[in-house]
Amino acid sequence: MLAFDQRGSFKKGLFGIEGTPTPEEATRIADCKRVIFEGLQLAVAEGAPLASAGLLVDEQFGAEVARAAKREGFTLAMPVEKSGQPEFEFEYGAAFAEHIEAFDPAFAKVLVRYNPDGDAALNTRQLRRLAELSSWLHGHDRRFLIELLVPAEPGQLQEVGGDLERYDLEIRPQLTLRTIAESQAAGVEPDIWKVQGPDRRPDYEAISAQARAGGRHGVACIILGGGASRAQVEHRLRLEAGVPGFIGFAIGRTIWRQALEDWLARKLDRAGASRLIADNYLGLVRAYEEAWVAQTRPSSSISTGSA
Repeated sequence: MLAFDQRGSFKKGLFGIEGTPTPEEATRIADCKRVIFEGLQLAVAEGAPLASAGLLVDEQFGAEVARAAKREGFTLAMPVEKSGQPEFEFEYGAAFAEHIEAFDPAFAKVLVRYNPDGDAALNTRQLRRLAELSSWLHGHDRRFLIELLVPAEPGQLQEVGGDLERYDLEIRPQLTLRTIAESQAAGVEPDIWKVQGPDRRPDYEAISAQARAGGRHGVACIILGGGASRAQVEHRLRLEAGVPGFIGFAIGRTIWRQALEDWLARKLDRAGASRLIADNYLGLVRAYEEAWVAQTRPSSSISTGSA
């Protein structure tokens, strides 16, 4: 899945826009989203399987892309959360259902920041809203995707000497398991968990096992990119490949950011930008497919990433 549903970070990171964009700026942002989609279309034309070529795009700047993707048979996911907020809230408040029904995406997606050792009241509020959405979606035969970020609490960072890489390796995987378990206990039932990819294969196995616990055999997991380098993403795809329950990725900036920056700086024309996006997407698809084949061979010996 190609993820480009960013709104606040998109307008600020690429255009330096604070606050509400002007109509002209909004048009320019929407055109960037079209360039990304053109890259995905090109990738499919050159062999990426349409059946698994999904995209995650927002209504605010990507409505035209969302409608085109739906017409062309792409798997469409769309966000329902307010952009850039530390606490999950619905973008359109109580009208969230109307917007989902208007676009009819394959998945409604929520990005949530949740640390089980964080603010208990905040966590409770978020779980309540997530459970409300989960209940509505499944009651209307719709699918649910949660993108889970587990930001470090100050005390957790202190445990690893302030080293974020150690936090990601040593602490975050267990917090991810606890978050999934707490969500399940609260009635939050996504069809797909989009998680920060760990750097040890046993952690993928544990996350998948928790996501599928209690008879949830149809639940799947994918990894997000988090703006990581191509090498880091490919490393995590190799770790993920072949783990039961993990089915791929939803990567964004790693695929399209440089292409858009170069296009906006006039270092690339539009065709060149979409070409680079297509190449980056195809490269990750091939890396994942090759890792899957290697991992599922009887003699496979892909590194687990363990120390």
